[in-house]
Amino acid sequence: MIAELISVGTELLLGEILDTNAQYLSRQLADLGINLHWRVTVGDNLERCREAFRQAMARSEVVIACGGLGPTPDDLTRQALAAALARPLEHSAAAWAEIQSYFAARGSTPGLHDRAQALVVPGGRTLPNRLGTAPGLYLTAGPTHVFLLPGPPSELTSMFEHQVAPVLSLLPGRAVLRSRRLRLAGMGESRVSQLLEPLLASANPTLAPYAGQGEVQLRITARGQTEQEAGRLVEEMEAQVRAALPGLIYGADGEDLETVTGRLLGAYGLKLAVAESCTGGLLSHRLTNVPGSSAYFLLSVVAYSDQLKTSLLGVPARVLAEHGAVSAEVATCMAEGVRDLARSHLGIGVTGIAGPGGGSTQKPVGLVYLALAGATTRAHRLLLSGGREDVKYRATQRALVELWRLLQAEAVALR
Repeated sequence: MIAELISVGTELLLGEILDTNAQYLSRQLADLGINLHWRVTVGDNLERCREAFRQAMARSEVVIACGGLGPTPDDLTRQALAAALARPLEHSAAAWAEIQSYFAARGSTPGLHDRAQALVVPGGRTLPNRLGTAPGLYLTAGPTHVFLLPGPPSELTSMFEHQVAPVLSLLPGRAVLRSRRLRLAGMGESRVSQLLEPLLASANPTLAPYAGQGEVQLRITARGQTEQEAGRLVEEMEAQVRAALPGLIYGADGEDLETVTGRLLGAYGLKLAVAESCTGGLLSHRLTNVPGSSAYFLLSVVAYSDQLKTSLLGVPARVLAEHGAVSAEVATCMAEGVRDLARSHLGIGVTGIAGPGGGSTQKPVGLVYLALAGATTRAHRLLLSGGREDVKYRATQRALVELWRLLQAEAVALR
C-alpha cells in the first residue's frame, strides 16, 4: 500500500514555519505498515492544489492532505479536491451544527466566513474536530482513500489518532513495520558505513546511517507478516551491527548521551561537577535536563574570566600566563579544581574558542580543550567546525562521549 502526503500552505514554501505535521504523519504511517512514497508541499493556489490531488490520487492508495481548511479566502484545500474530482462542493448541515456548537460552548457565534468550513465534497464523510472549528473529511475515489486534516498540529494529531488511524488500520495490503535506531559516537559516518558495508546492502531489514551533531544514528527497519517476524528481523540485524561496532553504540531510540551517562553515574553512585568556559553552561544544562540528575550532579561553574578561573577553580595564574586560557593545562586545572571544590568523584573542564572572533594561527576558532578528572586526569584537544552554536554543542557532545567511555572503563574504580 502506497501513501502520499500533501502539505498545503504558502507559509511552508517560504520557510516561515516547519512542517511538523508531515514529520508526525510520516512516523504514524510507518508504524501502521503503510509505505509513504511522496511528500508534496504546495502553496495556497487553487490550480496547483488541484493538480497535486490529481497526481496523488493517480499513484497512491492513501492520500492525506493537511492544512487549508480554515475560513479565510486562501484556505482552498476543499475546493481543490472538489475540482480534482469534478464534484461541486455542498453545504453540510451536520458540519455547520458542530461549528455552531463549538462557538456556543465558548460564548461566541460563528463569523460570516466560518460557514465555508461546513462545505464538503459530495460522497465524503466529515471528521469532527474536537479541538477546533474546521472539520476534516474522508472519502474514497476509486481505490484511493483521501483524508483532509486541519493544519494546527494539535487538531491534526487528535483527528488522526481518533478518526484516521482506526480507518487505516483496517485497510488490506499493510505489512507489519518495525524499526529501531542505534546511536553511536566517537566515529564518523564514512568510517561507520565502511565497517557496515555488507549489512547496508540488506533489503529486509534495511540499515541506514544518518549523521547528526557529534554522533551517528543507524536506523534498522524490517517488514514482516507478523509482529514477531518483524521484531525478529530487527533483533538479528541489531546483533550484527553491535558485533561490527564494538564499544561504540551508547544507546537506542530516544536515549541520548546525557541520559545514558546519567544512568551510569546513578547506578555506580558517582557524583559529578562541571567547570565550563566556552560552552557557557550548555554541558551543565544537558546533564541537568535529565530527570533525577540531582542524584549525581553536584556543581556547575561557568568561568569566562581568567581571574575567576583562578579564584573559583584554583587555576594557577602562572599556568594561565604560560599556556593561555585555551590550553590542555587550564582544562586540566579546571576539571580538578571543580572536582575538589564539589568533593565529587568526577570533574569536567571545558575551555576553547567558539568564535566567530578570537582565533589566531596558533589557536584557531573551534579549538577546544576538555579534561576529565577522576582517579587520574585526561585532557583532549579538539578542533571543531561550524558556527558558534555548533562548536559549543559539539564540545559538549564530545565531553559526554568521553564521560561515557570513562564510566564504562573505570566506574568501579572511581567509587
